[in-house]
Amino acid sequence: MGLLTINALVAAPEVLIPIQCEYYALEGVSQLMRNIEMVKAHLNPELEVTTVILTMYDGRTKLADQVAEEVRRYFGSKVLRTVIPRSVKVSEAPGYSMTIIDYDPGSRGAMSYLDASRELADRDRPSAGRGRQ
Repeated sequence: MGLLTINALVAAPEVLIPIQCEYYALEGVSQLMRNIEMVKAHLNPELEVTTVILTMYDGRTKLADQVAEEVRRYFGSKVLRTVIPRSVKVSEAPGYSMTIIDYDPGSRGAMSYLDASRELADRDRPSAGRGRQ
């Protein structure tokens, strides 16, 4: 883990983890969680993983379903219901220095990112009658 990542984890109150629905991503998440726990234990006791989003999901493969299931089992309600599908358009957008929303706003990938952002915003919205303090 690099110095910039450590500094970000020290300064941040929470972490959002994007996870590709691929085998090696699970190994990377294990290492990331160890690093987060180390930062939490020694430098930022308030640090929490609050959100996990599944990306590059290909529903045609068993592997994607297995990875999604494993991630949901480990992280529980922290995993967004919305998944970001594997998409050529999402892969092409950075090559044009564009977000998927700018590159192809009607694509499945763009719609999924918008759905995920709405879901995340709804999670952070205080319930009726209760304000944030």
